[in-house]
Amino acid sequence: MAEDRPPASQTLSRGIRILEVLADARESLTIDEVARRLDVHRSVAYRLLRTLEDHGLVARDGNGRVALGARMAALAAGVAHDLQAEALPELTGVANELGMTCFLSVLDHDECVTLASVEPRHAVASVAQRPGTRHPVTRGAPGKAILSVLPSGAWPAGADEHLREEVADASSRGWFESHDEVIPSLRAVAVPLELRGRGPAAVAVVYLASPHAPAEIAARLARSAAVIRSALGA
Repeated sequence: MAEDRPPASQTLSRGIRILEVLADARESLTIDEVARRLDVHRSVAYRLLRTLEDHGLVARDGNGRVALGARMAALAAGVAHDLQAEALPELTGVANELGMTCFLSVLDHDECVTLASVEPRHAVASVAQRPGTRHPVTRGAPGKAILSVLPSGAWPAGADEHLREEVADASSRGWFESHDEVIPSLRAVAVPLELRGRGPAAVAVVYLASPHAPAEIAARLARSAAVIRSALGA
């Protein structure tokens, strides 16, 4: 029997969708571009953007192009604040020791979302992995690390038997790796992060190439995951 639910607010849903569109775009957009991506009339997009702008969630530059506003950063910092606070020193340590971007991912419905990330201080070239970046949890090392601690019945409907076998095999060693699965040419290594009373998470790195073997990278990530768990009493 279908659960009785009150009708959703279309206006609120569209406003949230605008924030998602701007986050995914990685650049400022014109009002016409926002309207096109939402499949709404320009006047509707304009009214929504004006409301979001009044709350500091979006900002317009001198050319009228819109991007996420500074208020979004403040809101994001409040998400799992204690987890971010404990994770950031560890992410920083890993990033600078290994010379690669280190990040913390969490599960959001059927997607793997970057909650916090740190790029290496002195690396000649590093890969950006900005907070808010998301991709299907069925792809990439951090996604598979998260799946490894997720009950089988809670996996996305599209997870096939090959993926289940792959995750089970990697779970036996305690870490996961991927290559070209989310972004072409990029490699990732991840370990799961289980915390009492929270959803599954993962600590991971992303890089183009490294003198460090994946197992060595994974061992360093596992030490940081243990520190984070201990700090949060898990």
